[in-house]
Amino acid sequence: MNEKRQRLVNTALHLFYEHGINSIGINEVLKVSGVAKKTLYNHFQSKEELILAALEQRHHVFLAWLEKKLEGASSNQELVEKLFTALKSWFDDGEPMLGHFRGCFFINSAAEFSQPDSQITQYCCKHKRDVASLIEKYMPQANPILLDTICIMKEGAITTAYVTGNHDVAFQCIRLINNNIIDEAS
Repeated sequence: MNEKRQRLVNTALHLFYEHGINSIGINEVLKVSGVAKKTLYNHFQSKEELILAALEQRHHVFLAWLEKKLEGASSNQELVEKLFTALKSWFDDGEPMLGHFRGCFFINSAAEFSQPDSQITQYCCKHKRDVASLIEKYMPQANPILLDTICIMKEGAITTAYVTGNHDVAFQCIRLINNNIIDEAS
């Protein structure tokens, strides 16, 4: 990827994640990145294209991070523990690959672009489907009900940690899932 294009995407992702997409204009991205406006428009026809590139970059980073965290789970219980322990570490700013915790970039972005047919909303939905597929890939024992539970609780944990500051919600999820779902499946 072109160095200036990458700098624009990196800068946009950082600014959008830290401050929200609608509060950051193109001029702010240009100022912080040090890239000329003409160069920006050589790579992106619109702010929406830049947003989509930032979403795509975060998507790949998050999936690579998550895959690393879930590898080697030998039981569904261990998968649950690995996932929510990793989330807790992210909430506590202990995951340099993901940066400072500001909630889920995809939830935040979808909230700013709530039209179901917008490309941004559609990309956010794709991200959530891909995360669920990745979790399912690492589940040693297939269990669709557990997968749905994990995904719903993961979203709730991320939102709760961001909105309330209660980072221990990740450990509450482990207890709830293990006590109520995994035990019943045995």
